[in-house]
Amino acid sequence: MNTASLPRIRVVAAVIGRDGKYLITQRRPNAVLPLLWEFPGGRVEDGETDMGALERELIHRLGVGVDVGECIGCESHAYENYTVELCTYDCTIRSGTLEPRAVHSFEWVRSDEFDGYEFTPPDEASVTKLLGLRRDDGST
Repeated sequence: MNTASLPRIRVVAAVIGRDGKYLITQRRPNAVLPLLWEFPGGRVEDGETDMGALERELIHRLGVGVDVGECIGCESHAYENYTVELCTYDCTIRSGTLEPRAVHSFEWVRSDEFDGYEFTPPDEASVTKLLGLRRDDGST
């Protein structure tokens, strides 16, 4: 597959930590990649900044305003018809109360609990990179 010719979709995600745990969300049953887990966020629309997309998506999906910090890293994953470029940002919740508005569920989990959740491929790569987990052999 020639991934260079595939359309690219830029997606941003918030890495939000609290009390030694990270916020993850579960995709809705009718979504692409149904019921898989991911860091909260979504697609960057045309003309939108990563920061603007994160602020919009976190309000839409979870009902919270966030302060967006520095970019932690970016991972690309090629699917059959497009490539997703996922950039994760260090974020903190500034306002609101978490509620599953446009996600199936959300959880606060420790990094050593991530193996109990099935992540989307780009998020899996981010989890591995961010937290130094080698999930292929089960070691941490």
